[in-house]
Parts: sequence; structure tokens; C-alpha cells
Amino acid sequence: MARRAEESLRALRAGEQEILERLAKATGERLDRVRRARALVAVAGGADRSTAAQGAGFASRTSVTDLVRRFNREGLRALRIATGRGRAATDDVSARARIVAVAQEQPRRREDQTATWSLATLQRRPGLERVGRSTIRRVLQEAGSSYQRTRTWCPTGTALRKRKEGVVQVSDPQTEEKKA
Repeated sequence: MARRAEESLRALRAGEQEILERLAKATGERLDRVRRARALVAVAGGADRSTAAQGAGFASRTSVTDLVRRFNREGLRALRIATGRGRAATDDVSARARIVAVAQEQPRRREDQTATWSLATLQRRPGLERVGRSTIRRVLQEAGSSYQRTRTWCPTGTALRKRKEGVVQVSDPQTEEKKA
């Protein structure tokens, strides 16, 4: 199989060399950005792709070749993670709505064997068996619910209060300011 033609690194613009060198030496920066900066500094210094890959901690020279190609097109933005990387979201809007709807229902004591929802009991509900607890927690928190000391989830800033006319739901108008 023929290798792709290697694109040479373009001339660095003003300030790019300093930024790359600073990032290559940074200890408080993300490791993936540091590696990319090290590889680009090595290639700009005249090293071949294999040496640059080895010095930066990449497995192969192809990674450096792809990085150089991205850097020529995008500049310093090539140091970020490329779009489309990472695991795709598996829960859609309807799944999120189903999780929130189930959490807002009262548990049926005999069927669910609980009086209050926990992440484990929510996960056992039909339709939510394949959803992880961390996903359920994240969806409920994004929907504005919070875990209470009584081991239940309830919408943040709302509470049920007994009044003369019966039980009413009251909400705190300053909920958003308090959360921040």
C-alpha cells in the first residue's frame, strides 16, 4: 500500500513559535495539547516525522503527518481535539424525557419495592435497565433536580407545603442565583 505524500510544515506566523514552545514545556496544560505542541516544535526544528512522533509520545509517524496537515489548515486550533472525536451520545431527547418523567412519578411501593427513588431503583424501572446510574444522575441534574438527604430526587427550588386548602407546591424565585 502506498503511503500518502507528506505535506511539509508551513512557515510559522508571528507568535506561533513562542506559543508552541511554551505549550511544549507546560506542566499545567492538557497532555494531548502538550504532545501536539512538542511534535510541531520538533518538525519546525527540522526533525523527521518518526523522531518527532517518538519525542512527543505518539505511536506512529502518521499521527504527526496528520497533525502537520491540520496545523497547516487551522493554525493553533489544530492543538485542540478534532471535532467528531469521543464517544457519541447514546441517549436522545425522548430517553432524557422518559428518565425525568419516571423520576417525577411517585414510586409504586409493591411494584418498585421502595417509597423513594434512588438511582438504583430508577435504573430497575422498565425501559431504563440499560441506562447507567451516572447517566440518570446527569440527566436529572440537567433537568433541575437535586438529590436530597431523604434519598429522593426532587426539582431544585420547589417544595410541597401543607396549607389550609391542601398540599401546594411552592417554588423559590431565586433558585438560579442560589445555584450559581
